[in-house]
Amino acid sequence: MARTTLEHITKVFTDDNANDIVAVDDVSIEIEDGEFLVLVGPSGCGKSTTLRMVAGLETITDGRIRLDDRVINDLPAQDRDIAMVFQSYALYPHMTVRGNMAFGLEESTDLPDEEIDALVTETAEMLGIEGMLDRTPDELSGGQQQRVALGRAIVRDPDVFLMDEPLSNLDAKLRSQMRMELQRLQEGLDTTTIYVTHDQTEAMTMGDRIAVLNDGKLQQVGTPLECYHRPANLFVAGFIGEPSMNMITGTIDGDAFVSDEFTYPISADLAAELEGVFDVTLGIRPEDLELSTEEPEDSRALSMIVDVVEPMGDENVVYLRFDSGDVGIDDDQLVLIATIDGISDIAGIDRVSVRIPEEALHVFSTETGNAIRNRRLEGDVERVV
Repeated sequence: MARTTLEHITKVFTDDNANDIVAVDDVSIEIEDGEFLVLVGPSGCGKSTTLRMVAGLETITDGRIRLDDRVINDLPAQDRDIAMVFQSYALYPHMTVRGNMAFGLEESTDLPDEEIDALVTETAEMLGIEGMLDRTPDELSGGQQQRVALGRAIVRDPDVFLMDEPLSNLDAKLRSQMRMELQRLQEGLDTTTIYVTHDQTEAMTMGDRIAVLNDGKLQQVGTPLECYHRPANLFVAGFIGEPSMNMITGTIDGDAFVSDEFTYPISADLAAELEGVFDVTLGIRPEDLELSTEEPEDSRALSMIVDVVEPMGDENVVYLRFDSGDVGIDDDQLVLIATIDGISDIAGIDRVSVRIPEEALHVFSTETGNAIRNRRLEGDVERVV
């Protein structure tokens, strides 16, 4: 095991026209010994490139990578004591499961065949594939192949595990099962793990901490709950959470927030927090919107039309719009998304009262995108964060 430190790492590619493309831009993260860190972000944000630099598969343009106190920038991949699990599994098709899992040990160690075989058998039992050791990859399902790829990494007992979207080729049910199994494995092995995904569900459920990337830049590092409840900026707020946070752009005018669609009164305390800031974006999580079929009486409640209801079983996702003469929704029209109890009788033709609680509001600078104020947390959530 090892503490892994990324110090201002940058990766610049040059395209066919000799133009520089910055894939990773001055990223610094410290991953503690035994920690499970998830790199998450949209496609092309630089997360896989970052992982490949740690693995030694990409050269670093600038910055340093350390394992404990040792700088590994110039070490070849085979000397880094790092094991990587790829999205494509990368199994040797002509080898059996046993051969695939043993290959790395045979090439990189002087262990006798008996000890290698014992390690492979022990790891296969841990992964539940001990009955498949004599099969070839084409005789295995996708989930079984993924377990073999994991086993090949585990038998090496590396300082660091790197995982590059290892579950993306699996169906939804198997992904959910493998998420749980990976967490159990990592806790049992207690090995530093850096896990790359674009799936925020994986990030939220698996990581001790998550690092959010966008356009090669690090946006925020924190626990899943910190990134969800206290996003550092508009990007993190919109990316973390499903459905996404509602965003409403407007201005602060005295004791009110004014948008194109409505005016929302704010308290003296919130006005004091926002003193000197005028162009803001309000954020509100879908679960924090309060819906009622009664006429709005609260000054913070809006009259809106339920446009679409998506039943999800335990909850309904409700798309809300302001009244307009058009049946369709214009691209520029504000749509709010709420999540409500699955047994609610709100239908797609109802007009509802939508209350926005001030204590649940996030406020961001529209100019910089940075958070000015995050929602107020109470009870257990605040203590956990």
